[in-house]
Amino acid sequence: MKTLRNAKVGEMVKVVKLSGSGAVKRRMMDMGITKGTEIFVRKVAPLGDPIEVNIRGYELTLRKDDAAIVEVE
Repeated sequence: MKTLRNAKVGEMVKVVKLSGSGAVKRRMMDMGITKGTEIFVRKVAPLGDPIEVNIRGYELTLRKDDAAIVEVE
């Protein structure tokens, strides 16, 4: 299983599933991270956390812990 947390800089991935639950999953969906959405990984901070992605035409910064619940292909 590959997650957004493991995606490399410059890689385009597609959301397969959100594996979290409760408020975290709801917040991710509110930010536009839903099944079938394409995400481009722009940057990773020097110490590895957070990561910056482009999704649905805007830039979004996510903590690695939150990115770990997003399964991608």
